[in-house]
Amino acid sequence: MALKLSLKPGEKFVVNGAVIANGDRRASLVIQNKVSILREKDIMRQEDATTPARRIYFPIMLSYLDSENSDKYLEEFMLRMTEFMQAIEDPEAKARCVQISADVMNQNYYRALMNCKKLFAFEEERLAYVS
Repeated sequence: MALKLSLKPGEKFVVNGAVIANGDRRASLVIQNKVSILREKDIMRQEDATTPARRIYFPIMLSYLDSENSDKYLEEFMLRMTEFMQAIEDPEAKARCVQISADVMNQNYYRALMNCKKLFAFEEERLAYVS
């Protein structure tokens, strides 16, 4: 099944580790085969991994984009996920963590990333409540 990307002017995305930028007009691309692809909005820099959920997201993203070195990223993921799950009590968040872990172990990294983004909202809600 093909993937259609509609890109805004200047929007960046990564395909199998290569950073690509769209030109000055809207464009559409059709990806015909399986590749590791992330849009600019889903790419996280290391310095932006500042919360527990973001520290889970970052090694998953690296595993997705750099599968040759995924073993070292997965060690970091397991450490961060274990810490997170020990710190939370919410059953829904724990269930999401279990799903993310299963996706990572099955190398469904993109799905794991999208589920992990949902933990950002959980975390922000809890941090706002504490503040």
